[in-house]
Amino acid sequence: MTADADIVEGLRAAGLAGEGDVVLVPLTGGVSCDVWKVETPSGPIVVKRPLPQLRVAAEWLAPIERGQSEVRWLRRARGVDPQIAPEVLAELPGYGFAMRFLPDSPVWKDELMAGRIDPGFAAAVGRGIAAVHAATANSVADRAAFPNDDMFRALRVDPFLLHVARNDAELGPALDALAGDLVSRKIALVHGDVSPKNILVGAGGPVFLDAECAVYGDPAFDLAFCTTHLLLKAVWLGDARLNEAAAALVDAYRTGVAWEDADGLMLRAGRLTAALLLARVEGKSPAPYLTDPDHKRVVRDQARASIVAPPPSLAGLVANWKRTFA
Repeated sequence: MTADADIVEGLRAAGLAGEGDVVLVPLTGGVSCDVWKVETPSGPIVVKRPLPQLRVAAEWLAPIERGQSEVRWLRRARGVDPQIAPEVLAELPGYGFAMRFLPDSPVWKDELMAGRIDPGFAAAVGRGIAAVHAATANSVADRAAFPNDDMFRALRVDPFLLHVARNDAELGPALDALAGDLVSRKIALVHGDVSPKNILVGAGGPVFLDAECAVYGDPAFDLAFCTTHLLLKAVWLGDARLNEAAAALVDAYRTGVAWEDADGLMLRAGRLTAALLLARVEGKSPAPYLTDPDHKRVVRDQARASIVAPPPSLAGLVANWKRTFA
């Protein structure tokens, strides 16, 4: 039985498909998974299955069991707010799963690239992230449900921090220390991939997808990861509204921080953002749209400067981020 046939049999076993032909229509799955849209008698659904080797130039292996972590995160997030994550309909063979298809919900990345930049929506993203962190902070049950440290290291810490550290004698010690601090903190449930490509613009606000990297860890990572993407696109598109969106995201998130000192979290997030910005030009997964050497240079130079002399907070990094180059 082929892998796709295995998925079809799983859908039938879950009562999501009949005995007739089942067509898996490929959707954009990014670097880490296969994603299909499937028409069923009760309406369209989305099926997702993780890949063992990610679609990048460098060797990047990751355990496919991360599909289970994503399912757990989606269900936990819906327990916080049913509108911020899609409904999981069934778990399938190969650590895949089926979830409800959400019509008329464009991907936030596509909206940004089309010039439809709404700082208010960015603020809603910040509030959504903070809500999950607040609901799971210092939770023994949530920590026990997400013991995914090895997976997080394989998908985030090694490719984004340690890979750069191994190849940068000047910044290596600082990046190693940052990685060590990141993995040591067990504070709240972290999504691990809060990126515009993983957020839908739903009728009721942001809908978060692709939580394969979910771990109980440092909530500053989620804020830093999303801010990084907005600042990269600000350089690429040269649009001041992306800086405004990043500032709105950070400000809204900060208002939801009640589980720890907000200043300390923002300091950690600023340092992580600087490192992640550098990783998107020098890590295992470079930003695919940053092809212009000048764009890469401006990101690299600003990121390196912020690692050598960290800003006092993430808000400071965002406020000083340059969109264009001389």
